[in-house]
Amino acid sequence: MSKLLPTVLVATALLLSITEHNYPATAGTCVAATSCGQQPIQFIPGQRITVEVANLTESVVQLQQVSSTDPLPISPGQVYSFVRGGRTDPNFSVVLWDAIGLPIKVELLKPQARTLRIEVRPGGRPPGDRSIYLGDDGRVAVF
Repeated sequence: MSKLLPTVLVATALLLSITEHNYPATAGTCVAATSCGQQPIQFIPGQRITVEVANLTESVVQLQQVSSTDPLPISPGQVYSFVRGGRTDPNFSVVLWDAIGLPIKVELLKPQARTLRIEVRPGGRPPGDRSIYLGDDGRVAVF
């Protein structure tokens, strides 16, 4: 038994070294907005922000602020704006859907420090992007 343990340990180490890919870490630099990749959109927690929802599809899109509004229709080409956030309302969710059931794709933009622009476009995999969540940590996520 005492000779078996070292043999098992060596065999395990050899097996792991063969199957595991070990790549050396390399540091590099990037030029902002060209080679760094897109940074996630984030706001200062508790900050009041303006939310713009732009319907860039060919059909009506329904928008509902969870726990705040009934569904609101947004016509093609229309931009709907509202203010959310602050200390009493640190996070929020909005749900979007195409009125005739087509899949939609959402693109998030931050054109100004306190503005979140949600551009709704046709496409995506069915059922498409359906909700946007601004967490109390300031991060924005699409589901």
